[in-house]
Order: sequence, then C-alpha cells, then structure tokens
Amino acid sequence: MLFKDKVVIVTGSTRGIGKEIAHAFAKEGAIVVITGRTEEAAQKVSSEFNNSGLQTTGVDCDVTNFESVQKTFNKILDKYKSIDILVNNAGITKDNLLLRLNETDWDDVIKVNLKGVYNCTKVAVKAMLKQASAGGGSASGGQKGKIVNITSVIGITGNSGQANYAASKAGIIGFTKSIAKEIASRGITVNAVAPGYIETDMTAQLNEKTREQVLNQIPLGRLGKANDVAGVCLFLASPEANYITGQTIVVDGGLAI
Repeated sequence: MLFKDKVVIVTGSTRGIGKEIAHAFAKEGAIVVITGRTEEAAQKVSSEFNNSGLQTTGVDCDVTNFESVQKTFNKILDKYKSIDILVNNAGITKDNLLLRLNETDWDDVIKVNLKGVYNCTKVAVKAMLKQASAGGGSASGGQKGKIVNITSVIGITGNSGQANYAASKAGIIGFTKSIAKEIASRGITVNAVAPGYIETDMTAQLNEKTREQVLNQIPLGRLGKANDVAGVCLFLASPEANYITGQTIVVDGGLAI
C-alpha cells in the first residue's frame, strides 16, 4: 500500500494507458480520481474499480478549459482536502502530413495535449503549495507533491504525419523541466514519462504491415504494455524518486536509441 490514502488525479483515465495508471495507483491504496470528457464515462470506470475493493471517484473535466479544471479540482479538494499526486495523461491525436493538416486539427491537439497540462498543473501546484505552507496534505516520503506528465517518444524523435502531436509532446518535456526548476525548493517534483508504441485501442488498429514495420524498429521486438508505463509513474510518485525531478523517462523498448 505504497500510496495509502494519498489523493491522486489521473487525467484522461477512462481508457488505455490512463486507465491502467489509475488502476495501478488504486491497487497501492491511493484514492484515485478518474477524469474523462463525460462524467458518465469516468463514473463507469470508477464503479468498475470500486467493485474490486478500490477507492476511486469519477468526474468529468475539460482539461482545455481552465475554469473547468479549477471547478473540478476544487470539488476534489472540498471532498478529500488535498491533492498529493497529479498525472497529466489526457491526450489526443489528429494525424496528417503538414500540407494536409488543417488549423483546427493543429489547435485541438495543442489545446488538449499541451494547454491541458498547463491548466491542470497550475491548479494542482497552487493546491500543493497551500498544503505545504499549512504543513498538511504532504505526499509520500516527505515530499509536498508529485507531478508526472505523460509525453511521448514522438516528442523526442518526431514522426512523419504527426507534427502537431510531436510539437505538443516536445512542449510537455520543456514544460516539465521549467516547472521542476520553479517549484523544486517547495518540495514538489515534476517528471515526465515518454511511452513508445504501447498496446492500446489505437495501436490495435495498425494493419499487419505497419505493425511489422514498427516492431522492426524496436530492439526489444515487441510493443509495450500499459502497465509498463504505469510502473514508471508509480516509481516517480514514490519516495524512491524523491531526488529525481525535471527528468523524462523513456519507456519504448529501445526505439529511440
């Protein structure tokens, strides 16, 4: 029970990697807030976890809207009195080659993937700083808060047809380093996790030829699993990572080397 009674928010956690991250924290005793685009979707996942004896709650949250984030996070604070760990996972893709990439698809990806991280981090950090000054609500191992941002190996390597996605994920890496420097003195760590190709609904849609091409690029010769990413998130939020901040941990089977 590594995170017993710690309040953990995982954005975009109704499916895929986010859902696995939320489940991993809940299994370690955390009170996990499941967020999604609709309250119905979030509560469905929450009920699924709670039926297994875990502590979760489901809420809707539009990460692109600062007021929506503030309202949602304030509800969490009213109910649980603290926010100990934030995992910024919410993200979308709208792929196309640059000359076919329309402005709306560019803006949508940047708003969800990058602005969403800004919105959620800003509200969470404010709460964490208040908790630190009040001497309560501290996260594990004497730290006052932990933030883990989910970026992507594409933010490091780039990828044809994903200029918007790559820009948003590279932006998260720079954001992570900058905020880590700003708030390290207050006992809050900020790190990022960069998954490669992970077995999700999205990668399940790859045709056989594309899948083979992808596997040929991965030294370990397989796609990753969502729990490979979740395990790193648990580590970065744990006491074992108290002296790690501003870092990006790549979980890609060696793809980027």
